[in-house]
Amino acid sequence: MKKILLSLLCLCQQLHAVAPPDHQARFLAGLSVDATELEPLAREESWQTHASAFHRAWLDLDERQLSQIRNWMPATLNYIYEDDNPLFYMFSGPDFLYANSFFPNANSYILCGREPVGSLPDVASLSSEARASAMGNLRTAMNAILSFSFFITADMKNDLSQTQLSGTIPVLYVFLARAGCRITQAELVKLNDAGELTTEKSKTPGVKITFIGTTGKTQTLYYFTTDLSNWGIKSNPAFMEFCKKQGQGNSFVKAASYLMHMDEFSSVRDFLLSNSRNIMEDDSGIPLKYFSQDQWMVTLYGHYPGPIELFKQHFQTDLDLAFRSGGAGELPFGMGYQWRPGVSSLIVGTAYKAAPKAVPIEE
Repeated sequence: MKKILLSLLCLCQQLHAVAPPDHQARFLAGLSVDATELEPLAREESWQTHASAFHRAWLDLDERQLSQIRNWMPATLNYIYEDDNPLFYMFSGPDFLYANSFFPNANSYILCGREPVGSLPDVASLSSEARASAMGNLRTAMNAILSFSFFITADMKNDLSQTQLSGTIPVLYVFLARAGCRITQAELVKLNDAGELTTEKSKTPGVKITFIGTTGKTQTLYYFTTDLSNWGIKSNPAFMEFCKKQGQGNSFVKAASYLMHMDEFSSVRDFLLSNSRNIMEDDSGIPLKYFSQDQWMVTLYGHYPGPIELFKQHFQTDLDLAFRSGGAGELPFGMGYQWRPGVSSLIVGTAYKAAPKAVPIEE
């Protein structure tokens, strides 16, 4: 009898084929998976609850944020909106959502953070109880960005470590599916010290997701777990070397804990200033004083109320003066830590030349 049970178990494992990543993404995003191998799982009450909750949250987010961005960007910054160069999004976590909303035409999205990559989802391999728990944790992990526009890193790491759908990949899948993208391939990858994809042992794990975006063209999303402090880059240069190989790109920074205000993060700051055609950020990104006037045209949008209480030491007097001068354009949506419309700031730097050099600042 024992041998028969073992044989049946092995047979079941052989018969179980992992659903394609696009179907996994749609399931996790609470979207229809009719006529796919995951359709039976969508009849579970836990998935019905999950889909209903996501649907309500997404309608609110789209009305309040995403539709506003989709309308505002081509009308105000079309030269950035249409740009198909790579997008560097440092300190992003798995925030493909806002990267794609602002830069839908990027040929590749390069995201990074301290959050773990995790594993490729296989929802059918879980028990119904584990699946229900995993979907609940996923909703909890994403609550902050759906409500406020940014992740709370410590909370998300905790929520996604308590489930069999671990790491950032499930979140990336949800955002891709909800953005209307179709995933064609997803694979775990690693980088060597030269910034090249490798199969050897590596300190820089990542995921590479190929998808067809809303523009109808094939695009690529990378996410890597890495430390962007000066010491982190010195001890493990793999991610920055990978970025250098991508050539000139655009950059996006949001809710970045004001890390590039600090000397300990000067290397990544200088990289962005030296390799970006355009930098779009809130005030938690690169301080205004680093945008040399002979190399950058800086345009301001919204309002600058200063940092939230947690980061009050990073108030920028020169940025406050620039906003008060009356030259800021309207910003019909909120973003970053000051996420409410009417109190958010957006700073857009456009390089006069293809590759401006980072200029040291005397403190």
